[in-house]
Order: sequence, then structure tokens, then C-alpha cells
Amino acid sequence: MGIEYKIKFAVPDAYDPAALFLKLPSPIDRRAMAEIYNYSIEADGFYFVDHLVDPAVAAVALRGFLDEALRFSNSVVVTEP
Repeated sequence: MGIEYKIKFAVPDAYDPAALFLKLPSPIDRRAMAEIYNYSIEADGFYFVDHLVDPAVAAVALRGFLDEALRFSNSVVVTEP
């Protein structure tokens, strides 16, 4: 269980997320061996799930996805799917 977000923006054709992946914190809390957040790249944006394990790490990751979306659009829409 967690909080789900959909970050909608115009994903460019042949989008390469390699640079984004280098900026993201680890999605695993190694002490608890628990997933902090998860995500997927979809045709209309990013799907992001905060598993409520480490709010500070999840916030940094969510900010990374928002910043990445704003690289390609002047605005994004964030909703709960």
C-alpha cells in the first residue's frame, strides 16, 4: 500500500530515461529491506508510488520525476490514478 501519483506530460518519442535514473536515490531501504518507492514510464507520463517507508527519500525521487517532466513541458498534471 502507498500513495500513487500520475505525472502527466508529453513524453517525447524515443524517450531515454538513463540520465534520470542516475539522479534518483535508491528505491530500497537496505536496513529494512523494503521498497521505498516504485515507478513506471508510460506513454502519457510517469506513474509513481510512495510506499511510505522513507518519506524523505520518496520526496527526493518524486521531485526528480517532476523536474524531468518539466524538462519537456512548461506544465505537468499530477493526479492520483
